[in-house]
Amino acid sequence: MIPTTQVKTGNCIVVDGDPHVVLDRRHITLARKSGKIQLKLRNLRTGLSTERRFASDEKVEIATIEETRMQYLYEDGELYYFMNTENYEQIAINAELIGDNRYYLTEGLVISVSFFEGKAIGVRSPKAVVLEVVETEPALKHATAQAQLKPAVTNTGLKVNVPSFIEPGDKIKVNTETGEYLERA
Repeated sequence: MIPTTQVKTGNCIVVDGDPHVVLDRRHITLARKSGKIQLKLRNLRTGLSTERRFASDEKVEIATIEETRMQYLYEDGELYYFMNTENYEQIAINAELIGDNRYYLTEGLVISVSFFEGKAIGVRSPKAVVLEVVETEPALKHATAQAQLKPAVTNTGLKVNVPSFIEPGDKIKVNTETGEYLERA
């Protein structure tokens, strides 16, 4: 337990039994009273953001979040299956928790899974992944050297704008934070 005055942006704390990451912290001074600490929090289980005020002498518990490297195996309906790369233990994670990361999951990809009290609460893909283009418009006949982009669909269902020289079957590198084309792989 630490005083709320020592909580910093980026810390993970336990509020009402759920882990929260601190997005913003403000110290509010009140006339003739002790100050308050206002924290903007994001619940790591639900993804919802809230603001909460704490007395400056109040204490909060630091959340112990464990990061584990896991290899993506396959998807079965609403569940995605991963294997721990150290002990080969397999787990299933709900599609809701995977979110938009599903567009970057390819068989064998190693990602980071966050655990709180033994339960998966989040996944983080690598900064860039290699995907195969399965559908796009044909290359323009007189394409210039200027960057002209066209829509494409990858083998994971991700829709991304690619340069005009990219054709179906090409492998491309995609930024997982922005979903943008980076380069041909």
